[in-house]
Amino acid sequence: MPVLEFPHAALLGFAVAAAAAAGATPLVARLALSLGVVDRPDARKINRRPDIPLLGGLAVAAGFVLGIVAALATVPVDFALGRELVGLVAGGSILIAVGIVDDRRGLSAGPKLGAQVAAAAVAIAFGYEIEYVRIPVTLETFWFPPAISWPLTALFIVGVTNSLNLLDGMDGISTGVGLIIAATLTSLCLFGGGNGGVLMGAAFSGALLGFLPFNYPPARIFLGDTGALFIGFTLSLLALESYRQAVFVPFIVPLLALSVPMIDTSLSILRRVRGRRRIFAADRHHMHHRMLEIFGSQRAAAHQMYGITFIFCLISFFITRLRGYWFLLYLSLIVLLTLKMVHNFGLFGTQGSSTTDTEAAPERR
Repeated sequence: MPVLEFPHAALLGFAVAAAAAAGATPLVARLALSLGVVDRPDARKINRRPDIPLLGGLAVAAGFVLGIVAALATVPVDFALGRELVGLVAGGSILIAVGIVDDRRGLSAGPKLGAQVAAAAVAIAFGYEIEYVRIPVTLETFWFPPAISWPLTALFIVGVTNSLNLLDGMDGISTGVGLIIAATLTSLCLFGGGNGGVLMGAAFSGALLGFLPFNYPPARIFLGDTGALFIGFTLSLLALESYRQAVFVPFIVPLLALSVPMIDTSLSILRRVRGRRRIFAADRHHMHHRMLEIFGSQRAAAHQMYGITFIFCLISFFITRLRGYWFLLYLSLIVLLTLKMVHNFGLFGTQGSSTTDTEAAPERR
């Protein structure tokens, strides 16, 4: 098993990020309240408590950056890692800026999607790329030319970013699910020998952990689009880091870890296409809405979402040990069980008659 070259740096980054995010969150909450950037309940949202501050993503971003700075202060930084970190911070800054505007004034789908594409382009320019795919049975590798690799990478980054944004519909969901996924992707980087991915993932996991107690139901502060977009973008780049370390089945492994937000987004698109509605129209039929209906409280629904995410993340570990036809058999079984789970929770239906057709707004609380 590969050995992490700088374990002390990863632990330091995790601890500093957690402490910084926890310390920054009350300050960000007061800032949001003073600026009037608060959640305003309506018929579409789960939250019924007025004036809960948004902009929680600023605390997560601050914790992450401070954690990374602390970690890098103790280790030599090579060009590749420095370049990737610049790409993450630059692209993330675009989404944070757009998220602040959206939390304050509201934005339509177009500007938000444009910002996500711009952030993806920045990440690609700084070295993030889906360069190849490996067939699990034959282990034959196919390399992509830039004309395929770059659009595919951009689609992946935008898709994951949107998935976490759409998932941010209830107290603690995006933060907790994001934390479980981040820890999993960090571990995949660790087992693959990706030191840069481990340092990034440790700091990001720490930042989410530091923020989670304030966002856990009943939340005292919400991520807002500021946080949901930043979390999704960072997870997409961390997934690309872990994809590089998956020796036998790259790309499928991080996708399995990201299954919950990706399934939720895919089903949302399917519902809207079947109901002949706009792709970006908001509704109240996401996984977290269904969990809330079944289990009766936001805390219980959040625990169920955490549990399902954890199971998929465990599966992503187990599948790395399989080769050839055993891999295909295991993957087929996962797909069948996932379809059964989705059917049991009643997530296939369009249920379009009761839907609010609001464009490009995540179903917050």
